Amino acid sequence: MGRVGRIRNGIGIALLAGAVAFGASGCGGTASATSAKASDSPVATGGSSSASASPSASPSPTHPAGPPVQLDSIYPLSGETVGVAQPISIVFTHSVAGSARKAVEQALKVTTSVPMTGAWHWFGDRRVDWRPQNYWASGTKVSVDADLNNVTDGNGRWGTHDYHHSFTIGADIESKVSVPGHWMKVYKNGSLIKTMSIDAGSPTFPSWNGTMAVMDKQAEVRMTSCSVGISCDKSSPNYYDITLPWDVHLTQSGTYVHYSTGDPYPGHSYGSHGCVHLSLDDSKWFYNLTQPGDPVTITGSSRATVSGDNGYAAFTLSWSDWLSGSAAGALPTNVG
Repeated sequence: MGRVGRIRNGIGIALLAGAVAFGASGCGGTASATSAKASDSPVATGGSSSASASPSASPSPTHPAGPPVQLDSIYPLSGETVGVAQPISIVFTHSVAGSARKAVEQALKVTTSVPMTGAWHWFGDRRVDWRPQNYWASGTKVSVDADLNNVTDGNGRWGTHDYHHSFTIGADIESKVSVPGHWMKVYKNGSLIKTMSIDAGSPTFPSWNGTMAVMDKQAEVRMTSCSVGISCDKSSPNYYDITLPWDVHLTQSGTYVHYSTGDPYPGHSYGSHGCVHLSLDDSKWFYNLTQPGDPVTITGSSRATVSGDNGYAAFTLSWSDWLSGSAAGALPTNVG
């Protein structure tokens, strides 16, 4: 099948809650989902306290009393292992003013086990992602400390709370897809390990070009054309409502690598509404191999390049374009 209606809620990973929050389904329709919000929401400071006369009472805040700066989500989750193209992605519950973004970026400290340079990039006024200049090195230990206490968002909110996440970069698994060549090549640690036949997109429903980090995967996803606006008319040749196996999710707008019963022997035709089709055996093999954060790069499609915030497509942007969306610019990581 093709383009999908499985959309993240915000970006979809609830802060510290350990649950993945998803909306609709794969290549259309709805799928089971777990939704959770941050369980450690900060409390605004500056109110009166019965202990205000006590010598041990906390000092008065150094900023006006007001609602707190809060994070809707941080991804990757603490303790997770992700691929070499996974950005750090933070979503605020409320907008951050342009005038406050440099200070906010400086308060979002990234520590790595090996030295590297990276930068934050704003997608709108609530989401900010961090990536290194090049792919992560496999085995890198990473932590992000959002030291937001007493930091303002420029819109009357002040941080009252700090956040910490740590994660690990796993195996270097990179995949390249040629739409006109009808092949997908998978590399591990730079060496080609498998070449597979694929079909991807069509003139009417082309696949995205660009590099997309795997968002997640599911053994089965129900896919419907109606959920993604292709067709709700059962008599249409573009109508479908089907559950398909071995689904690797690439974009928020609905690109998957998977098997399709409508295109069981890919490698020779269009056969897709925008997804990448593999044979049943190849799709199972790829599903078992891949992890969130692995880069999949699609080339040769008639469609535009995927936007960096359509899922986690940070590395589809050049380094100079990435820096253009940063207030603080490129900075070395802390090493620890």
